[in-house]
Amino acid sequence: MKVSEDVWKFYQQQLGYSEEEMEKFREDPRSGDIVFKTPALLNKTIVLEVVDSHGCNSQYKVGDKFYFDGAGNLLTELCPKRICSGALHSMRELLYGGMDPNEMRFKRIGCVDVGVNCGGWGHIVMELRVEEHKRISCRCLASADRNAEHGDS
Repeated sequence: MKVSEDVWKFYQQQLGYSEEEMEKFREDPRSGDIVFKTPALLNKTIVLEVVDSHGCNSQYKVGDKFYFDGAGNLLTELCPKRICSGALHSMRELLYGGMDPNEMRFKRIGCVDVGVNCGGWGHIVMELRVEEHKRISCRCLASADRNAEHGDS
């Protein structure tokens, strides 16, 4: 897995790293792995769809969806109005684990709340998939892409 110097320079500028920070970033094999895999996701939309929900304080229901661009940024204009960090925390490793989520045998994740039967409040289960940009509202994605180009979140 070879990452070009131009790509490393892009990430250094994008992340605002000093030379010392960039050296640490490059020494970590996980960073190189993610940097190497990121281009394959840039023209994709990552979708987490709620497939089971009970007792969810954020009121997520089966069929609710969370959309992310290929870099892992939440596309808020396409998502439910309330965003629960506990529901979304597990997505990262599934996404950058090195497999195409559409090919994974186990592509479901749950929120960190274990539900009332285990001492929590509620619980949801979500299924991960990756779609081409064109399958999602182009207007919203174009807006998100413009925001990313201008450094907006």
